Amino acid sequence: MFRNQYDSDITIWSPQGRIHQVEYAMEAVKQGSACVGLRSNSHVVLLALKRSPGELASYQKKLLRIDDHMGIAIAGLMSDARVLSTYMRSEAMKSKLMFDRPLPTYRIVAAIGDKAQVNTQRYGRRPYGVGLLVAGYDDAGPHLFECAPSGNFFDYYAVSIGARSQSAKTYLEKHFDTFAEASVEELITHGLRALRDTLQTDKELDINNCSIGIVGKGTKYHTIDGDAVQKYLDLLGDGNTGRTAPAPAAAGADDGAAPMDTDA
Repeated sequence: MFRNQYDSDITIWSPQGRIHQVEYAMEAVKQGSACVGLRSNSHVVLLALKRSPGELASYQKKLLRIDDHMGIAIAGLMSDARVLSTYMRSEAMKSKLMFDRPLPTYRIVAAIGDKAQVNTQRYGRRPYGVGLLVAGYDDAGPHLFECAPSGNFFDYYAVSIGARSQSAKTYLEKHFDTFAEASVEELITHGLRALRDTLQTDKELDINNCSIGIVGKGTKYHTIDGDAVQKYLDLLGDGNTGRTAPAPAAAGADDGAAPMDTDA
């Protein structure tokens, strides 16, 4: 029995109890550039590694604002991410208009999970090829969720998705017990170190390929890009200034978009 006998449609189970189309969608997430999320008792921090499809192109946006109390990081197909982010923004606006309150983080994450699950069950559809890290702060406190193409979602203290994300997870697992009482600057420093572990050996974090998103108690969601990132790169304190020399054209092409443009 061959795998391609059972992966022609989302409604077909393999004899091993697997749905290969869902597994392929999970692989699309792994081809996207890495994203890291960390949560303390009062704040959530998202960090994303941005890619440029070419030397003449700008770096693609990886962090999106959903509402004042919520933002997401993306790994995978950007086209699918746009659809899901638009849906999340629509639901956030409905909550404000109908109930005059911010949309609870768990509720929108569950809705995204339900929306993704439908595409794993109905004939003629395909799973979303994007993974989301959802950071939010509501009456229940700070939240950090991962949403997968399978429709599963999980609440985390710290998590990483995307290419070479296991290296970042290893770092987070070693230090996550200090995150609960950490300050925002300490969370960002840990996140940058974890994100740096996902880089290829000839790459470094700099102000162009790194984005930071912050939300928490008394802090509306906002992103930090460009020159403002430099002061956080300086916090690494181990020789990584964040300002690397311009890369040659070949190096830029090596870090370009993965197959199917699986880069957010």
